[in-house]
Amino acid sequence: MKAAHYWHCFVGIQTREWLRFWQQRTRFASALVRPLLWLVVFAAGFRAVLGISIIPPYETYITYETYIAPGLCGMIVLFNSMQGALSMVYDRELGSMRVLLMSPLPRPFLLVTKLLAMGVVSVGQVYVFLLLALLVDVEPPLWGYLAVLPALVLASLMLGALGLLIATWIKQLENFAGVMNFVIFPMFFMSSALYPLWKMNEASPWLYWVCQFNPFTHAVEAIRFSLYLEWNPMAYGITAGVTVVLALLATAGFRPQRTRILGTSKPA
Repeated sequence: MKAAHYWHCFVGIQTREWLRFWQQRTRFASALVRPLLWLVVFAAGFRAVLGISIIPPYETYITYETYIAPGLCGMIVLFNSMQGALSMVYDRELGSMRVLLMSPLPRPFLLVTKLLAMGVVSVGQVYVFLLLALLVDVEPPLWGYLAVLPALVLASLMLGALGLLIATWIKQLENFAGVMNFVIFPMFFMSSALYPLWKMNEASPWLYWVCQFNPFTHAVEAIRFSLYLEWNPMAYGITAGVTVVLALLATAGFRPQRTRILGTSKPA
């Protein structure tokens, strides 16, 4: 296989993901309504309760809206990654993933390219959210919009690989939504997305350590520090390491024949 073959496949998968996204405009609206609701309504209710002290990467006292904005960026990536994994289960049931995997290109390349395509869509939605967040005075440095890009891509790859790993073991489409409830909400709420970890440590030391071991926490911190032009090597390192492990497990265990076609009782 030549480099041109890999490139054509990469462009084809990217184009297909964007066309699917363009045809599902309600998906774009729902991806923005959820974090905007948290930013406007939730933050207003908790602004007086959760005072934010001076903590890295911030150099002064900040509003609660400013603190949770990076966490809500992570929320967009998290929900989109899980929706992307759901679409992979759907594709697998309908057979389009099997057609894709019949390509002579290596399976890991095909699956990672699929993850990257879903990640690019998520990153685009995050930037739209950050622009809308300007309306509530969430104003990171101008260069932060560019500096946060690697963190967003890395977070999307990690969460996409997690979704793919879960999709690998889901045999029926109707089982996927139930499993997601045990993944999305614990990962989001037991992280630094909504409140600093030092406040969590004051309230519950054991829950603080759960948050520390949550890879989503480090993805959010990578986004937070990058958005404010600070480097957090630990957050990047942990996120990258978890991404590699999840991607290896997902690509090694992906079996199209494991899925049951709707209305049948045996694997196709």
